[in-house]
Amino acid sequence: MANSGSGDSMTDRVVRVLETFTPSRSVQTAAQIGRRAGLPPSTAHRLVGELVESGLLERDDDRRIRMGVRLWELATRSSHTLRLREAALPSMGRVQARIGEHTQLAVLEQDEALLLERLSDPDAGSNVIRVAGRLPLHASSSGLVLLAFGDRDVRERILAGPLARTSAETITDPAALRRKLAEVRSLGHAVAPGSIEAVSTGVAVPVRDETGEVVAALSVVLPRRAAVDPALVELRVAARDISRALGHRR
Repeated sequence: MANSGSGDSMTDRVVRVLETFTPSRSVQTAAQIGRRAGLPPSTAHRLVGELVESGLLERDDDRRIRMGVRLWELATRSSHTLRLREAALPSMGRVQARIGEHTQLAVLEQDEALLLERLSDPDAGSNVIRVAGRLPLHASSSGLVLLAFGDRDVRERILAGPLARTSAETITDPAALRRKLAEVRSLGHAVAPGSIEAVSTGVAVPVRDETGEVVAALSVVLPRRAAVDPALVELRVAARDISRALGHRR
């Protein structure tokens, strides 16, 4: 698309506008969007107006802006993540019903674990991550599974650091992380006590597609003192069923 006077293209500016929205910041004013996107006020207001007209953004009665339903619709058309989510939901529902804790599905996205779906019970324990939220690969059970079974280049890039500390128990030493990833590959699952929150333990297993490639991590978030083995049994059965739904036959 044509460049602006500042040298950035219209596509660049649209992406910057959309990236100002996060799971914890779903509603903004046009002025806030402009500041966060680094755009002049007039440019931000004009661009937001055009995106509202197209349905990619929506404006409420207070003139605040949120992402539009059309954007979600376009994003999910023919998306491999939509197929993955649809294949996973029945099994996730069974895990959540039997374990009674947060049950999550995550994929690798730009060196982070992106949460595609989460099923929760009102009485389930604490969990700070929302759907479409991101987790560090080295500091979550889902991330450890995706890192252990994923692309070697990604693994080496993460191991090269820096490994940010998210809690007192986050693995921040590359050698220790490398040993942990070897353990995850050997056991076929990851257990991460206190890596995000001190009161919780994440437990995750891999989900494979028809080629045998690990395309997602299925996890539960348990209270810190809860037994891990019952959750692992349910997760392994669910991951097997999801993988079969995706065409994996081994």
